[in-house]
Amino acid sequence: MYTSDKLPLLKSALYLLIEQLRPVDRISIVVYAGAARIVLEGGDSTDKEAITNAIESLQSGGSTAGGAGIELAYEVAARNFIENGNNRIILATDGDFNIGMSSTAEMIELIAEKRETGVFLSVLGFGTGNIRDDIMESLADNGNGVYYYIDSMEEAEKVFVNELGSSMITVAKDVKLQIEFNPMHVKGYRLLGYENRVLSNTDFENDEKDAGDMGSGDVVIAFYEIIPADSEETIETKEFELPTELRYTGENFADEFVTVSIRYKDPIEDTSLLIQRHAYRSDYTETPSESFRFASSVVEFGLLLRNSDYRYDSSFSQIISRATDALGEDQHGYREEFISLVELAQTIKQQD
Repeated sequence: MYTSDKLPLLKSALYLLIEQLRPVDRISIVVYAGAARIVLEGGDSTDKEAITNAIESLQSGGSTAGGAGIELAYEVAARNFIENGNNRIILATDGDFNIGMSSTAEMIELIAEKRETGVFLSVLGFGTGNIRDDIMESLADNGNGVYYYIDSMEEAEKVFVNELGSSMITVAKDVKLQIEFNPMHVKGYRLLGYENRVLSNTDFENDEKDAGDMGSGDVVIAFYEIIPADSEETIETKEFELPTELRYTGENFADEFVTVSIRYKDPIEDTSLLIQRHAYRSDYTETPSESFRFASSVVEFGLLLRNSDYRYDSSFSQIISRATDALGEDQHGYREEFISLVELAQTIKQQD
């Protein structure tokens, strides 16, 4: 954690975080360099000097006692637990866990166990070289939290000032989404991405099955590629597990295009609630919204980077053009940043 994109960047990011704290908040800091120890416990959020001094004292060095650090963090969180509060551990790491409980399975088991106590966990990744996004994301998923990768102060500001606050307060846990297209209108469909989030149909109504959690300001976007029912394109028929009850079993509900079902639990409850909505054929418009056009350029970029079999005639130039046309009111500059990333990827590809 000694390079500029690790501990120094983490410190700068933490300063942004403490500015967002409310008088009722408390903050503790546990480190796990060499050995796990407590730097600050139950710190008064109004005492900015004490918190700043604790952050300034952080140093890198020695082996990384990742497992012991997480265990100690949970002990501190339990001692300072706030009833009906948002009790959360934020794990900041460069991805290096090499002493003590080094098994990812062991860590996941511990984190999943502790989330039942009401202490959730989010993960922040810093630096390059050791970061394993899949492991970091898995830890956060099992801790009812979120995972962010931070490589610059701009990204730190995005996370700590603009986004982390909205995702820190969990308003719905074990959120599951199920979609049923009406075969009168859709011949075939394919979910783009989310391969590691797919559940079986029987899991949708199984309240014992863990799923994603959402914060008060979270937005989830899922894209489906569809083949209209009147298309002459042939598709490979695959056998898969159907829901126990289908809504569309003939020509019933002919005006409906798709049914979206959502199950979620209140953060302190164990029984899910169901929300169901329908989209209608008449809702279709041939003029997609600005947000849709921009989001579609992001999807195309993903297909191109992965060299997907479904990329068709995708190109960097096409992505840049559509994203630029859909730039709109870019409040935080994220859309312009995306276009810059595509341009960078295009330059790298041209140099190959």
